[in-house]
Amino acid sequence: MRFAGIIALAALLTAGAVRATDIPPGERRSGYSFMTPDTQAMQDDDTANPGMLWVLDGEALWKRKVGTSDKACADCHGDARATMKGISARYPAFDKALGRPVDLEQRINLCRVNHQQASPLPYESSGLLALTALVARQSRGIAIETGAAPQLEPFVAKGRELFMQRQGQLNLGCTNCHDDNWDKRLAGSAITQAHPTGYPLYRLEWQSLGSLQRRLRACITGIRAQAYDYGAPELVELELYLMSRARGMAVEAPAVRP
Repeated sequence: MRFAGIIALAALLTAGAVRATDIPPGERRSGYSFMTPDTQAMQDDDTANPGMLWVLDGEALWKRKVGTSDKACADCHGDARATMKGISARYPAFDKALGRPVDLEQRINLCRVNHQQASPLPYESSGLLALTALVARQSRGIAIETGAAPQLEPFVAKGRELFMQRQGQLNLGCTNCHDDNWDKRLAGSAITQAHPTGYPLYRLEWQSLGSLQRRLRACITGIRAQAYDYGAPELVELELYLMSRARGMAVEAPAVRP
């Protein structure tokens, strides 16, 4: 059913009548606004929001000493509810030592390796999702700031180029769905504007929490293109562009989506 919907949309978009256009700032909408009232209520109530289970796990991991340095995140950063406020609203951020942007998951792993002398946590592992959810939760309601730094400009441009690029067997770009056809339906689901305000988020389709990179990889696979590996520079640049175009919108993490 979903594949048939994608094929139908591909036929429409490759007909030559549609040209990608950016969404005006005044028309931006969070994915929350496309959901049913029941799903919105699930996100709004922390006692019903499944993503809060990962936040609770993250609180325990935050205080757990790991690595040969025998340090916990709390040993350096104290109470996450205070010190992590607003942090996720600024990621992906430029890392001077690496000379490139890193996303929040990569920053957590850099701290583990460099300061705790511990092994990095795999993408989509319960531990990394829990710590990311804990940090992101502290920015709920704060406006996204990502992408404003001058050193990020070339990486934002690369992310935008990938967003606009047609690829895969269906010859589609992200923009063809999320800029040109938002608020239409694909296989029964609403097409949103792709503003990543709620990650990591609990997706009912996944029955689990997941990162923005997981969602991006699923979209790329959906257009029958080769998905980038987790942590690939291309995915981080695409994350950066998406967050930068959502600048000023409020963080919702951990959000709930269909």
